[in-house]
Amino acid sequence: MSYDPTSREGIPNHGRSRLEHMKASKLWTSDLSVNEFLLIQQAGFEPLGLVMGSSIYHIGFQQSRWKVSEEMTVLSHAMYEARELAMTRMEEEAEALGGDGVVGVRLEIGRYDWGEHMAEFLAIGTAVRHREGELHRAPNGRPFTSDLSGQEFWTLLQSGHRPVGMVMGSCVYHVAHRGFMQSLGQMGQNVELANFTQALYNARELAMERMQSEAEALQAEGIVAVRLHENNHGWGSHVIEFFALGTAIVPVGGAHALPTPQIVLTLND
Repeated sequence: MSYDPTSREGIPNHGRSRLEHMKASKLWTSDLSVNEFLLIQQAGFEPLGLVMGSSIYHIGFQQSRWKVSEEMTVLSHAMYEARELAMTRMEEEAEALGGDGVVGVRLEIGRYDWGEHMAEFLAIGTAVRHREGELHRAPNGRPFTSDLSGQEFWTLLQSGHRPVGMVMGSCVYHVAHRGFMQSLGQMGQNVELANFTQALYNARELAMERMQSEAEALQAEGIVAVRLHENNHGWGSHVIEFFALGTAIVPVGGAHALPTPQIVLTLND
């Protein structure tokens, strides 16, 4: 889905009214904790409102081959495209509020009783704007996105870097079944299951490669807080999605003194 800063096509009428009311009344909403809110302000930003994007997507069918380890390209494309739709609509909500970016982004998948091949992809976070008007957008002009916590966001800025976007890569992979004779021959032995190893290894590498390609497109210096998620989403034991997610960052000009690490004792239960 191409990004249009003036588009509100995917936002429902009540969503547009909510955004317009927040912008006019100066009332904002946020899923930031109190500590995160204070650190976001300390970093020079102000919250503008909770923003989200949703896409209920029908995931197509692809027949796997019993003895072949291979990517399920139809499913990979569906999982990526659905998340991208949700992310784009969230960014457009942030644009409507005049935001520079979105912090604390969460990507969630929900399933309903409407059908086993349908799922809702939800992106949600808090839109923020720099109080002094400093440029903090991504190089492509879109609001930056980040899944870093408020504490991590503040620390990143103190280090002389800033986020430019959440980057992701998805790969849905079918892991070949072992033949009966192969399973029988390996029974009771300590032996590497090479076909399983190579299939999972290859699938993770594809997801990581796609995430890195997104970061390169954003002209990023690196990616922090990378996580690799695995889920079969009900496709069966031999079909797994590997999803790589992280925050792409770039350096900020000027000298920055790194804060000295301190020992903190929590008083929480």
